[in-house]
Amino acid sequence: MFRFPTRRTFLRAGAVTGTLLPASVLAQRAFVGGLPTELLDPAICRASFGTPVVLPEKRALKLTWNATAICTVGVPVAQERGLFTKHNLDVELINYAGSTDQLLEAIATGKADGGIGMALRWLKPLEGGFDVKIAAGIHGGCMRLFAASTSGIAKIADLKGKAIGVTDLAAPDRNFFSIMLHDAGIDPTKDVEWKVFPGDVLPVALKKGEVQAFCLGDPLGWIARERDGLFEVANNLTGEYAHRTCCVLGIRGSLIRQEKPVATALVQALLEAQEWVATNPDGAAAIFAPYAKAPADQLAAMLRSHTHGHNPVAVDLREQIALYAEELKRIAVFKPSTDVQKYAARVTADVLA
Repeated sequence: MFRFPTRRTFLRAGAVTGTLLPASVLAQRAFVGGLPTELLDPAICRASFGTPVVLPEKRALKLTWNATAICTVGVPVAQERGLFTKHNLDVELINYAGSTDQLLEAIATGKADGGIGMALRWLKPLEGGFDVKIAAGIHGGCMRLFAASTSGIAKIADLKGKAIGVTDLAAPDRNFFSIMLHDAGIDPTKDVEWKVFPGDVLPVALKKGEVQAFCLGDPLGWIARERDGLFEVANNLTGEYAHRTCCVLGIRGSLIRQEKPVATALVQALLEAQEWVATNPDGAAAIFAPYAKAPADQLAAMLRSHTHGHNPVAVDLREQIALYAEELKRIAVFKPSTDVQKYAARVTADVLA
């Protein structure tokens, strides 16, 4: 799948060739996983993550993740392929299923050292002051909005007056598609009705007419679309969101302040894993398959539709978080008085500098 090159792609290319190649040149080349095919050497990928950090002594860390969400595939890939070990990290994986507030509190208080989560689920709780810093974007693309193929719903604007199914009212896809509704001139609190169902029940609710559309992340969303012949109205790579991250890595603030090399090593290991996922979707799907109720070929197709090779850090990451914060203000999730630039600077950290 073609992905338009990101700023980081250009920087990588310049690092390899010794000069910053013009965008017009790079855009015409064959791309795999967000990189020109001639730039897929792992050593080249690692160059954009700073000088590799190998800790002098093995350091134990606890990392939370959602083992059923394909967007966290980089975590088992890093474990399986020895990328944590390469940086001298001994990472204990914790499959966390509690509330977001509980998760962020666990990271902030040292019960865990970091975690992978959805930006649009974390940003509102982070406004409350949890000592957790977003250190990297992990990927984009995994939230989808569906309607029946015979419904006549073909675009976001067609959802006015309709009922939309979600897994919970604070779900990241509910926030994301509320932003899209707002941008289409639809009030997401007054002009549509949100109904909550368990993820595996949402397709049933659509068939019964209890909702006219529903939003759901991968792998469940992809599986429902393929099985039921659903029409995908939009996803979180639609239009201007094509290069926006949705899944992020958060790290305990005290770890960054007191042991920055450890935080750097963790970010490098996970971003190396993301690059491997982007260029080896079949291998990544095979590693993730034991965690998902889906065949490996479907998982690989999902991974190809995501942007696992797009991992904003530093200024790029802050800009994306600020954009989300501004959009969340528009749908009344954030207060109108929120200074989004100050907020983004407070909740992000550049550990690769």
